[in-house]
Parts: sequence; structure tokens; C-alpha cells
Amino acid sequence: MKFSMKFFQNILAVCMLVSMLGTALPSWAADNKMTDAQPTDATARAALAKGGLKQDAVCTRCHDEGDQSAILSIYQTKHGVRGDARAPTCQSCHGESEKHMKGDANVKGRAPTDRGFRKGVDDGLNGEDQCMSCHRGTKLTNWDGNQHQNNGVSCNDCHTIHKPTDKVLTKATQVEVCVNCHKERRADMQKVSSHPIKTGKVVCSDCHNPHGSAGVSLLKKNTVLETCFQCHAEKRGPFLFEHQPMTESCAHCHNPHGSNIAPLLKSRSPFLCQECHDGSHISASPVGPNAAGKQFGLTAAPSAAATGRACMNCHSQIHGTNSPAGGFFQR
Repeated sequence: MKFSMKFFQNILAVCMLVSMLGTALPSWAADNKMTDAQPTDATARAALAKGGLKQDAVCTRCHDEGDQSAILSIYQTKHGVRGDARAPTCQSCHGESEKHMKGDANVKGRAPTDRGFRKGVDDGLNGEDQCMSCHRGTKLTNWDGNQHQNNGVSCNDCHTIHKPTDKVLTKATQVEVCVNCHKERRADMQKVSSHPIKTGKVVCSDCHNPHGSAGVSLLKKNTVLETCFQCHAEKRGPFLFEHQPMTESCAHCHNPHGSNIAPLLKSRSPFLCQECHDGSHISASPVGPNAAGKQFGLTAAPSAAATGRACMNCHSQIHGTNSPAGGFFQR
């Protein structure tokens, strides 16, 4: 491609104009231009840190490394990063607490802080509002009115703010925090068939949002199906022939927290299938005309469907299939 001399002259003229504008900024631009007299980012962070530590010093005179609670460990957490303008000080969370520091004649012993977070003492009712003043994100949109809040669960029931490692935010220890209350789920996780929860590959927050959800049981997604399909995408379909329970909820057949029947089934076959499929083709007794059956008045011979006691021996594609014979969910 050839360029004329005039083209290069135009380019040179533009460059000269830009250079002139750079040395002769208008007044509004000159006012906003960074100068050497202004503090650098490092200087600003240092000043911020010094100011925050000065405020905290009022509290750390007493709450030092000898305190029974690990108060000073907060400086090893995100809440204690003094170089971050978003990090709170002691007073930001607990209030000025003049009576706590100087004493209160109407209170025996040390008066509590203006805002308390002590579990079992003030139950964190004041503290919850203070946490929510900063922590207002998409994960907390449904906190108000959710099951945890309605049952009196506060932030400090699950979170440990002053400790370097918050158990509920650590995958290896999160389940331990949840099952402190959800003891029936602890029992389910010990059963023969369960998700790999004990090995730490799956944790509660993979499926649930403890801060509230638009779905049932605080699920992260709106439905059970959507939640399960996050991992079990091969069951999503769409299929030419769909098994009706699969279009509604996996929990019709499975207990996601654990079962003594693999794979996470709520009941054994054929009994699980017969909860819905109670037609004539399986109405015959699986016991048959033996002594055990006769005492209940059963005289029919075992049905072909119940002989093997496993409907899935033939109907293996129970989640759905595209097979021409899929009306029976066979291969």
C-alpha cells in the first residue's frame, strides 16, 4: 500500500497538536493533574493504617496478647488489614463503648460494649445489623426472613471474626460447623452411600446458600433439579422420553445427604418404583404362595417384574432416554 506525502504531513500535524495540548492543559485539567506534592498510594495507605491502629489502640491497651480471647488475631484477617479503607476498626463494629471503657455505676462489673457479638450473652442481635451494614451483596439478598434468621441464627453463630481462619469459610472444616445444628445430616453423611462430603470434595455451600435463597431448603438454585445439574449434567437432557419424576425433583427418589441404599436411593427396588408404578403388571406379590405370603392371604405367583427385585435390570435408563424403545426406559 502506498502513502502520499500529504498523508505523512497530516500525521505529523496531529502529533504536534497532541504535544502542544499536553504542555498547555486547560485550567480544569491542570487542577486534576497529579503532582509530586500529592501523596502516593503507599503514603496514603500508611496514613490510613496509622489512623486505624491509633483508633484500635484504645481497645488493645486491655485486649492484648494476654487476653483469653484471641482478639489481636483479627489483624491476620481481612477485617484487620489497615491498608484497606474498607477494613473496620474496633469502634466500627463495637461502637464507641464509653461505658465499657470508663465504667457504668448501674452495671456490676465491666459494662458491655455498645454493640455485642458474644454468643449466648447478647446473641449478636445488635451485631447482626452491624455486619449487614457492610456485607450487602448478592449472596445476602435473601437474608431477611430466611429460615436461619427466623430461627435466631446470627452471624457469629457460624463465623469467627477474630480468628485467622474462619471454619465456615474453609472447605475442610465447613461441614463441621453446619452439622453442629443439623445433626440429622451428620448421621446421613455416615451412611453407606453418600456424596464425597467426608473427603472434602463436596461441602454444604456447594448446594446451599445459608444466607437465604429463593429456592427451597436454602438451595443456591431455584429448584432441586437446577442444583443437582450443576454436577450431574448428563442427567439434564433434554430426552426424547422423559421420566416424569426427573422433570420435577431428584429428591423423589434420592436422599442427597446419604442413604444406606446405593446410589443415594430413598428405598430399595422394586418398592421405590412401586410407590408410583402400582399397575396390574406389578400387582402380584413379590413374596408368592409360600408360608410367609399365605399368612397375609397372598396366593398370587411372583410377578415377572418383581422376581429379580430390580426394575433397573431392564429399565436402566430411568433418568430419560433417546432410544426408540425409550417408552419403557430401556437401552
